[in-house]
Amino acid sequence: MTTPAPPLVRRAPTARDLRNDVILAVTLLLGAVISAGLSSVAQIYGDDQADLGWALVYAAALTLPLALRRRFPATVAVIVSVLYFIAVTFRVPEIYVGNIPVFIAIFTIGAWIDDRRRAMLVRVLIIVGMFVWLMVTTFQSATAPTEEGLSRAGVFSPFVAFMLIQFLINALFFGGAYYMGDRAYTAALERAALEERTAELEREREVTAAQAVALDRVRIARELHDVVAHHVSAMGVQAGAARAVLERDPDAARHALSGVETSAREAIRDLRHLLDTLRTPADNDGADTSTVGDADGPSTVRLDALPELVERAAQTGLPTSFAVFGEPAPVPALVELNLYRIAQEALTNARRHGGPGASADVRLRYGPDAIELEVTNTGATRSTPSVTGLGLVGMRERAAASGGSLETGPRERGGYLVRARIPLAALDDAQVSS
Repeated sequence: MTTPAPPLVRRAPTARDLRNDVILAVTLLLGAVISAGLSSVAQIYGDDQADLGWALVYAAALTLPLALRRRFPATVAVIVSVLYFIAVTFRVPEIYVGNIPVFIAIFTIGAWIDDRRRAMLVRVLIIVGMFVWLMVTTFQSATAPTEEGLSRAGVFSPFVAFMLIQFLINALFFGGAYYMGDRAYTAALERAALEERTAELEREREVTAAQAVALDRVRIARELHDVVAHHVSAMGVQAGAARAVLERDPDAARHALSGVETSAREAIRDLRHLLDTLRTPADNDGADTSTVGDADGPSTVRLDALPELVERAAQTGLPTSFAVFGEPAPVPALVELNLYRIAQEALTNARRHGGPGASADVRLRYGPDAIELEVTNTGATRSTPSVTGLGLVGMRERAAASGGSLETGPRERGGYLVRARIPLAALDDAQVSS
């Protein structure tokens, strides 16, 4: 069962983010101090405005908390909003730069709080509080009598029209901060998801590359085993035979040594062909023009080379018969290679472990629904490291690579059986892949 991915959250602020917040707070502080000084001199609130000292305290208290806005967004927003309400209520002479910290604080709540319900509640409370305060102060100002004792209230009075404009401006102001904060948070999540997906794809690419390397290593090991083991085994048998008859039958010894020379030459040829194939560059489409599984090439290893393989087995001390049943049919080159290598490995094992007097029989059957290769031998049936080790693994891999199956094991009447069966459907698939 697949473990569900953890919910995405916005990354924590970096040291650079926090450093930028400090720079922003100091910059706004300088702007607020200048604005407070000029507003105090200009007496924007007339004779009722607060002293310049309070304006400077307000400028510092309003802007410096922004240095911590990403660490404590809700707390900073509440502090900044409350200070702004107090300053406007008590006519502190600074009304220009002070709007910027309020906007940034509300924006930061939406952009940096992962608990979206909490982010919404804090912003709604601040905005509702601001509009309630605006409506109350507007009503008080509109209904307060003028010096002539008359109220300034009225649907079409200039004062009410001005306050309506302020109401609309504040709606756009706070609505913009709310919307932009949410958009920033959504964009951050999208970036985080993209980065996570990119990292996942990179991990998958590394795993795939490692698997491809491992698969190539297995294929190369299988080819080297098939190419070397057969010839070296034959060379060992022939060298042993030459040593045994060297004194009493020099002609037989020379014949055996000639077989060693032939096997060595064939081993070198096969190894050179394998190395040439491994060095084959990719084509223009980036695909390799050959695979390790086809290291011998379709022109050098085919099923019609089985008689020669059987003859060499007989020459190295393993009497072997060969027969073909059924009407031969076209077989993909890769399947021919794999069946040939299976026969080669089976004969190598029979020669190595069959014991004195062992013989082998190779049969190739073309059936209506499958092609079948069967190699049997007489002699010892004990389980050997070669049969249960790399040789058997390699034969099974070759059968599976051709879409077929492999049956191995001792026979009831003695000896050992290796049978590879490739269905016709697998032959069609192999033909397409070829």
